[in-house]
Amino acid sequence: MNRIDHAFQRESRGHRLIPFITAGDPNKETTLDLIRLLDAEGVTAIELGVPYSDPLADGPVIQAASDRALAGGMTLAGVLELAREARQDGVQTPLILFTYYNPVLRWGPASLVKAAFDAGFDGFIIPDLPLEESGELDRIAQEAGLHLIPLVAPTSRERIRAIVSTRRGGFIYCVSSLGTTGMRREFADGIESFLDEVRRQSTVPVAVGFGISHPDHVKRMTEHADAAVVGSALVKRVESLGERLKQSESRPQALDEVRRFIRELSGRDVPATSGK
Repeated sequence: MNRIDHAFQRESRGHRLIPFITAGDPNKETTLDLIRLLDAEGVTAIELGVPYSDPLADGPVIQAASDRALAGGMTLAGVLELAREARQDGVQTPLILFTYYNPVLRWGPASLVKAAFDAGFDGFIIPDLPLEESGELDRIAQEAGLHLIPLVAPTSRERIRAIVSTRRGGFIYCVSSLGTTGMRREFADGIESFLDEVRRQSTVPVAVGFGISHPDHVKRMTEHADAAVVGSALVKRVESLGERLKQSESRPQALDEVRRFIRELSGRDVPATSGK
């Protein structure tokens, strides 16, 4: 069974959480430590973002993280290698490759699906790949046992059935607000009824992301969805700890701050211990 499907079937302590981190920000070693930390905290899945120079769906926080990672030399091949090392370290949490379609096209869809499977990924999120153009990649991914996770926006109401009807596993990614990623105080009007409608029509779990940055957001959204995706808020936290995360002496305490944030978001406000 695909790890994503297994993760949604198992019991979860607190709210189901899917964190997004930008691979290579602030460096490769820290990304590996963050993957290990999130795995130990029992998150539902980890979105590992491929840094990209023109991330149309991402707001300024993730754009800046992409710039830092690219400046540090991170590439799509490097992200695959990060996943491979994480699996070799024993990480069991589902890993989702978050990338734009141009790198997929340049690599070759079939070759990339094989490389992602070999590296230990379980699925893809490609925000600029519309349903109408996703058929070939979806087929190749399904044949390899990976899931292509579709995005559904509040403006997609009339297309929900078409988008969710082809799913055989994984989850539906509902966008909470229009525009790019980023922390928000308000979500789209009618977000709860939108999530309820997707949930009624979908045979697979429903996750919601874009703008979720506070424990109250996670609690509110997971009353209508099966998981919450937290991206910019976590990336911003990593950015604020960047220099401490890069130094071996200060890294354990900085990782503890990330751990505490994850526990707060997931509804498990347990005091963190020092170390990884």
